[in-house]
Amino acid sequence: MTSIREEMWKTKGILFNFAISDLKIRYRNSVLGILWSIIEPLLLLGVLFVVFSTMFKFDIENFPIYLLLGIITWNFFKNGTSIALGSLSNRAAFISQIYFPRAIPGLSAGVTASIMLLTELVILAIFMIVLNFSPSITILYLIPIFLLEFLLILGLALPLSVLNAKYKDVEFIWGVVLQAGFFLTPIFYQFDMLPEVVRNVLQFSPMVQIVTMAHHVTLYGELPSINSILYAVFSVFIIVGIGYLIFRKLQARIVEEM
Repeated sequence: MTSIREEMWKTKGILFNFAISDLKIRYRNSVLGILWSIIEPLLLLGVLFVVFSTMFKFDIENFPIYLLLGIITWNFFKNGTSIALGSLSNRAAFISQIYFPRAIPGLSAGVTASIMLLTELVILAIFMIVLNFSPSITILYLIPIFLLEFLLILGLALPLSVLNAKYKDVEFIWGVVLQAGFFLTPIFYQFDMLPEVVRNVLQFSPMVQIVTMAHHVTLYGELPSINSILYAVFSVFIIVGIGYLIFRKLQARIVEEM
């Protein structure tokens, strides 16, 4: 891990160039460009708000902000891992000609997703102002929560980048995982609404804990429980460790596989 950090620092310019390149590629030939990173969560917010405030009424305080924050938190995860899928395979010609740490394309996906996250958080702040919502000082805990999520994204981005370069089925499988994860994560409902047997299983999901903690520190002025922190940190570090081992095993043969 130390050697990777040292290589990342030496080639940080390439890392950020890749991140900006990923952003440009994502919105290439789009009239609105990066504005889609703002429009997309707003459109999803509108649809889900109509559905769950009229057809399926949930008694959740400050529901619009609750819903938007959940969407933004999930989008950070979805964008980072989705961009990572093609981060190596899309640069096959470049990789075969120039040496740089093979972790850079996958890690740059997390940086790209972070840029998109910042634009979406601006929208969240505007919503809070319009809805006259004054968050508690505990909202500052969103910073370490998003940093933990960033680490989770990196832990998945590395193996996803090499696995998708080797097996194209990974992209489709991960798409299904993301769809299922969206509905199994308390984005538009509260975790306590789920049956106890389901909660006992989902409590080990890092995204369930991250989204729940984000809601609590932002909307209710509550610090995360020790159990939530331990579940989230423990599961994230397990994922990072396994992801790194997978990446390390496959990265040496990545040029030949593409």
